[in-house]
Amino acid sequence: MNGPGFRRALVTGGAGFIGSHVAERLLGLGAQVRV
Repeated sequence: MNGPGFRRALVTGGAGFIGSHVAERLLGLGAQVRV
């Protein structure tokens, strides 16, 4: 996978287990993440 088809993402619940892992994955794919 080359990366997301978007540049920005909003992750709600980023302090939790799933949300934090989703945020890390999106950052790894090059997205700008807001938690």
